[in-house]
Amino acid sequence: MIEWITSAFIILGAGFMLLAAAGILRMPDIWMRMHCSTKSATLGIGFMQIALAASFLHDLGVVMRAVITIGFIFQTAPVAAHMIGRAAYLMKIPLWQKTLRNELKGQYSTETSRLGNVFATGKGPEESHSLES
Repeated sequence: MIEWITSAFIILGAGFMLLAAAGILRMPDIWMRMHCSTKSATLGIGFMQIALAASFLHDLGVVMRAVITIGFIFQTAPVAAHMIGRAAYLMKIPLWQKTLRNELKGQYSTETSRLGNVFATGKGPEESHSLES
């Protein structure tokens, strides 16, 4: 029975990783690629680690390392993707031509590369392009 559960989680994890790879190849700009690869690859790694833990249920050390690895990946992958996306935006990597709206346009200070606090002013991104606070 454990072999069936392990096999199911491995197939599920491999499917999500295949989806992440396809997304990297198919998506038009860095932000879409990053979104699909972060979400799918994180789930793929999580399912693979669950398969590992199910396969080694008799060894508590392996199960705990698998659980800790899942927690580490789920906490660090979104932060890393956010930092890469922010760096790409600040380096002025062009958006996809069919992007409808750039909500960050005019919100970053060119001197400090910090995001202005538009939510404290009550103005939306369209009305507030000033970074003075």
